[in-house]
Amino acid sequence: MSLIGTLIGYVLTLFVLLMIARVVLDWVEVLGKSPHWASRARAFTHAGTEPVIAPVRKVLQPIRAGGLSIDLAFTAVFIVALILRSIAFAL
Repeated sequence: MSLIGTLIGYVLTLFVLLMIARVVLDWVEVLGKSPHWASRARAFTHAGTEPVIAPVRKVLQPIRAGGLSIDLAFTAVFIVALILRSIAFAL
């Protein structure tokens, strides 16, 4: 295992964890009144993940199903990050 592959793997692990935190905090916001710290944490997770997701969102538009919108860009970036993470750790 190379040092660079390991470092890239850890960076991608942190990114995946940040994306998971984004999903949880978005649902906290949607489901009810969130505390003040949750909105600040949500802004932090969006600042860390949106630069990667936004260009993909231009290509993969969200799918509307009634009042629900499914963000395919988030899902695609999440899956690609997991695949790249496993490749990086295998190097």
